[in-house]
Amino acid sequence: MFADALRLDSSAGPLAASTVASGLDTPWSLAFLPDGRLLVSERPGRLRVVAADGRLSTPVAGVPTVHAEGQGGLLDVILSPGFAQDGLIYFSFAQPTSNGARTAVARAQLELSSTPPRLSDVRVIFAQRDDPAGRHHFGSRLVFDAAGNLFATLGERYHERDRAQALDSHLGKIVRIRPDGSVPTDNPLVGHSTALPEIWSYGHRNVQGAALHPVTGALWTHEHGPQGGDEINVPRAGANHGWPVITYGREYVTGWRIGDGTQRADVAPPVHQWTPSIAPSGMAFYTGDLFPAWRGNLFVGSLKFGLLLRVELDGDTVVREERLLTEIGHRIRDVRQGPDGALYVLDETEGRILRIAPAN
Repeated sequence: MFADALRLDSSAGPLAASTVASGLDTPWSLAFLPDGRLLVSERPGRLRVVAADGRLSTPVAGVPTVHAEGQGGLLDVILSPGFAQDGLIYFSFAQPTSNGARTAVARAQLELSSTPPRLSDVRVIFAQRDDPAGRHHFGSRLVFDAAGNLFATLGERYHERDRAQALDSHLGKIVRIRPDGSVPTDNPLVGHSTALPEIWSYGHRNVQGAALHPVTGALWTHEHGPQGGDEINVPRAGANHGWPVITYGREYVTGWRIGDGTQRADVAPPVHQWTPSIAPSGMAFYTGDLFPAWRGNLFVGSLKFGLLLRVELDGDTVVREERLLTEIGHRIRDVRQGPDGALYVLDETEGRILRIAPAN
């Protein structure tokens, strides 16, 4: 146990929450480099390399300008599946435009031997067609599937929520692209005369968690509802997930019902929904050895309640939830399983990385 570890309770026994690094400004996403270092995005537009002793690099050079307003900025960052050979990273960000901003995905070469580390050959491989003004609902998580295709989750930008149902818009969608930004030929809407071929699923609000199921390989996501109705979904090819016509959420302030109800035959229902909202962010399936009783469980950060949620599953059914890190009570922005089998979370409130492991 680290000297500064905080002892916490859990169903798996006492936990030790240790600070790995601090001094981050609104950290948003975390990735593990093969040499043991960490890569962290900061929403204002900086990328940092974190050394094994917790020291932060100066900001990585070459990051493009971001729309760092409201919920916008530098968002997710992941490594290429072939990073050890190609040195590529992929990241999503709110890209400023003359009209406002849009969620975009870029790839770049990460040059760790430079001082400071830098990005080279930065290429935007995807950008939303829509670029409205505003500060809300950019998404965005990135996940590679087993075939090497890239899923990107895209918010509906709040005031443009009706466009989540429009197939000629990228708002409120999950898209599936190749690593170079081209469209896989087996995407569900390829050849559809009025639909954008990148679209994998639609009717989403603001997806801020995504991960592949370790057994089935299916994409799982969660998204923010408005006042209630946060959802866990398994987005299927071509599926409509309902927003804003089918939802458990209600309008802010007034509490009025949104849309036409909570179910419709042509709308894929959520695997699970939270009312009241937990404001979920970050998502990971656990497959490690440090917590054998938790293998196959889903972990979700909560911004609203300042905790880490352990979600126990039976197939696609949620059977139990456990609230962890409640003693800390800080906004959890991301959660990842580390190479050592520990859980690593981004504490947005304190600007730090925490390692969660059994207490010795």
